[in-house]
Amino acid sequence: MLSYLIRRVFQSVLVLLAVGFVAFAMFTFIGDPIDNMLGQERTQEDVDRLRALLGLDRSFAEQYVRFLVSAAQGNFGVSYEQGRPVATILAERAPATLELAAVSGLFALTMGIVLGVFTAIRRRGIAATAIMAFSLIGVSLPTFLIGILLIYLFSVQLGWLPSFGRGDTVEIGGWTTGLFTGSGLKALILPSITLGLYQMTLIMRLVRAEMLEVLRADYIRFARARGLAERTVTFRHALKNTLIPVITITGLQLGSLIAFAIVTESVFQWPGMGLLFINAIQFVDIPVMAAYLMLISVMFVGINLVVDLLYVAVDPRLRT
Repeated sequence: MLSYLIRRVFQSVLVLLAVGFVAFAMFTFIGDPIDNMLGQERTQEDVDRLRALLGLDRSFAEQYVRFLVSAAQGNFGVSYEQGRPVATILAERAPATLELAAVSGLFALTMGIVLGVFTAIRRRGIAATAIMAFSLIGVSLPTFLIGILLIYLFSVQLGWLPSFGRGDTVEIGGWTTGLFTGSGLKALILPSITLGLYQMTLIMRLVRAEMLEVLRADYIRFARARGLAERTVTFRHALKNTLIPVITITGLQLGSLIAFAIVTESVFQWPGMGLLFINAIQFVDIPVMAAYLMLISVMFVGINLVVDLLYVAVDPRLRT
């Protein structure tokens, strides 16, 4: 187990280095931030002085090494647009994105497992058939279109929920949250459903498929032959073995919630890291873009590492 953990950590470090290199290389060639930072009356001396101040006059290799060393120390430089440390800006935006991803993940995981088990047990029922047909919407429609439809229905037509913003928030130990305010909870409903609907339908279909396969296994027939209650057979024996492959997919999907929150945050003007990234692209704010992508990569790699360890812990056969 220890050797497996060391090997996975080493692989994770290599992935982060590769992602950092690709991100820094792409962002370096998408434009010159000097054009946005200086006005039309600039002189060549002003350009050279600002380029030297930002370290853009150095070679690509020097800039990349400097970026990695600073990032390892938690220093991602200064935003070209706001003139503030990038770490401070991300710390201000991170609670909104993580809160949205957490609520969306909880919605996707809970509803996905419940509906997956229900449609497997009642697979020939009318309700299960309707749920499977409805799940095609979550799989087929793009996220931005789902968000627009929800805004049109619940905000424009019915007026029940806000169409943008985060609502009122409270600060608890330096962490801002809208879970303890009425307007914050209302503002969270539509974005969380929009972001988690695809993951929910994916988990539901996976649970249903695995559940149908497990229910046909010999040990399930033996458990029923012993006279065990159907609820015990379903939830204690079948569901436990069904969740083994679900853990891997769920972990990957929870990581993608944070990465793909960009579209949802843009539609609902949610003040998170995704919206910050979109604004940084428009301004060619390279430090913010590179720091965001590195942070998302760390979250993805960390979640995958935890999922791999949980997978080994759940399935004893993998320990050998």
